[in-house]
Amino acid sequence: MATPVSTDDVERTIAAFTRLDQRGDKKAMNKLAQRLQKEQPFLLQHAAAVRTEHGDAVGEAAVFYATLIWAMFDRGRDGTLPRITGQNLTDADRVVTEALGTVAGLADKPVHERVAPQLVECQPNIYGKLAELLAEDVKEAAMTAETAATIIKPTQVVIEAFDAALSGRRPGERQGTIVNDSKVGRNEPCPCGSGKKYKKCHGEAA
Repeated sequence: MATPVSTDDVERTIAAFTRLDQRGDKKAMNKLAQRLQKEQPFLLQHAAAVRTEHGDAVGEAAVFYATLIWAMFDRGRDGTLPRITGQNLTDADRVVTEALGTVAGLADKPVHERVAPQLVECQPNIYGKLAELLAEDVKEAAMTAETAATIIKPTQVVIEAFDAALSGRRPGERQGTIVNDSKVGRNEPCPCGSGKKYKKCHGEAA
């Protein structure tokens, strides 16, 4: 098991994202998005797949929550996080699916409680904040309960993938390794799944 991300790092991440949002700092947001695309291309592809299946609004929520989880893990690190691979995410999806399958009456629980205790135990502070944010977003109509229900599992997959990579259960790639998929041409579709060309999306400020 990886060392749980601390409550302090979780709260500092939320505070930083809140400041970015309140200031409408597009330059800083683009810089963050560019870094994520460079360091975690498979993570973005994983979140963007939700957009393909469920539409823009749900996809944007999935990308936002995946980015938030990455930032929480990243904040307390001295070095760069391991790069999550496609296989790491596939294996994490299997682990999360199996764990959720052991929870009786899962579908009858409020959306933010649709988690498995054994997963929460690995990263209790991240899971606690995830539940709080989803409950708040639904209550304040920032997203529908259906959207929250769709993105909660992919978000848990991201948590499991990073926890496994950091603990060594399923190591990711060390940063600096060349991954062909991570280099995107300016006229190619942006890997965030927006449907725009890279130069008109996350490559705009490159």
